[in-house]
Amino acid sequence: MPNIANDPKRKSWIEVPENSDFPIQNIPFGVFITKEDVITIGTRIGNCAIDMGALQQLGYFEGIDLTDDMFMQDTLNDFISDGKKTWRLVRNRLAEIFDENNPKLRDNPKQRDIVIFKMEDIEMQLPVQIGDYTDFYSSKEHATNVGKMFRDPENALLPNWLHIPVGYHGRSSTIVPSGRPIRRPNGQTFPADATEPIFGPSKLVDFELEMAFITTDANLMGEPIPVDEAEDYIFGMVLFNDWSARDIQKWEYVPLGPFLAKNFASTISPWIVTMDALQPFRVESPAQSPTPMKYLQQKDKHTFDIHLEVALQPENAEETVISKSNFKYMYWTMAQQLAHHTVNGCRVNSGDMMGSGTISGPTPDSYGSMLELSWSGKNPIKLNDGSERKFINDNDTVIMKGFCKNEEVRIGFGECSGKLLPALEIK
Repeated sequence: MPNIANDPKRKSWIEVPENSDFPIQNIPFGVFITKEDVITIGTRIGNCAIDMGALQQLGYFEGIDLTDDMFMQDTLNDFISDGKKTWRLVRNRLAEIFDENNPKLRDNPKQRDIVIFKMEDIEMQLPVQIGDYTDFYSSKEHATNVGKMFRDPENALLPNWLHIPVGYHGRSSTIVPSGRPIRRPNGQTFPADATEPIFGPSKLVDFELEMAFITTDANLMGEPIPVDEAEDYIFGMVLFNDWSARDIQKWEYVPLGPFLAKNFASTISPWIVTMDALQPFRVESPAQSPTPMKYLQQKDKHTFDIHLEVALQPENAEETVISKSNFKYMYWTMAQQLAHHTVNGCRVNSGDMMGSGTISGPTPDSYGSMLELSWSGKNPIKLNDGSERKFINDNDTVIMKGFCKNEEVRIGFGECSGKLLPALEIK
């Protein structure tokens, strides 16, 4: 089935500002609530949110095999469960509805008023009910930097790192959409000058620049997903800030890895950009040496040229861009991560989310965390307002952005932002 929604020459009758993340070639999917407290599944073109539930009720998806309430739900899980064929049919239909040459909705103001909302008049929600969440550790540069800081610089990577996509199972209950503030976590730490652990607010709260992918129902328990088929079970991608409390993590992570240092909050961008929309931006992955085991071996291009940036904004001050990176730096691909995740028979369901791990590039300005940017606090970052940061202060906002761009089209993810509020006092 052709992917006609990607036609770079197509234009929409909805105005799309220059350098918008959301031209008609994007057509991401999300969930939003209107001023009338109606919750619906939708898409976005330019600065307009589109109510797909209303479109379905008006008959615009006629001929596509959908349940009657497919787009009148509060999550995308059922739509994602329908699989790649349905995703493409719906996305193609949306491209046709909003094509500048299609008058059906364009010239019907009564229906337009029901279907189209200004972004400032709606509130974005979490797009999926995330049943399970796995976070990988797949940036070679990030893993090497952390190894240099905390272990032997000559042997920064642990022995298994070049053989398997390392990961851990996280907590889905505290994943929130962009714009939702989070609290500085309390927990146990063991400061360098202490003789025993202490309890209190984390002093080393950090961001982690990541992306995450959302899966469909992929397999039955006991059945692995072949690496060459894995991308067929990936619905799309979001920006992902996996907040971290470095001092809590340092004390707790041996022997079983991150726990309270990670599960207090993670933030995602609310629009899921589909794998179909990302096809024009495929690039080759970094060379892998040693050659991965057969079940992880891939040919051709299996990653994407996604420009990423992180800005830090103190309260009542301008933001400062502190990192510019790219998803293409990731050593292990999404397909390899999903193949490894299921090679033991682990079941993957609709709405499950997989984090890439911190995305760091080869240069200091492309590092994906404060831990690396300040080199564990040794090199404070100067902000535009003259202040400095080693880690994130209370009332700072972390803003992540990402986009793909070629000579014909730009596809973006919008914004993934979150403000760090002071810790709650625990008596």
